[in-house]
Amino acid sequence: MSRKFIDCREMPGEMACTIAISADSDKELLEAAVQHAVTVHKYQDTPDLRKAIMGSMHVGTPPVERPRAA
Repeated sequence: MSRKFIDCREMPGEMACTIAISADSDKELLEAAVQHAVTVHKYQDTPDLRKAIMGSMHVGTPPVERPRAA
């Protein structure tokens, strides 16, 4: 099993959030990221939010440097 992460710096939004979350399982990472999105960014926990989060998962650990804008 590979470690996975989500880097909030990659997400669009008004808040300049620098949180990165990592976990050993997709389920654990998804639940932590949803909790962060709902609590901090005030998103609604919807199937679309969960799908977007799943699509933003990366294998490995978060980089130290800010990801480049696409």
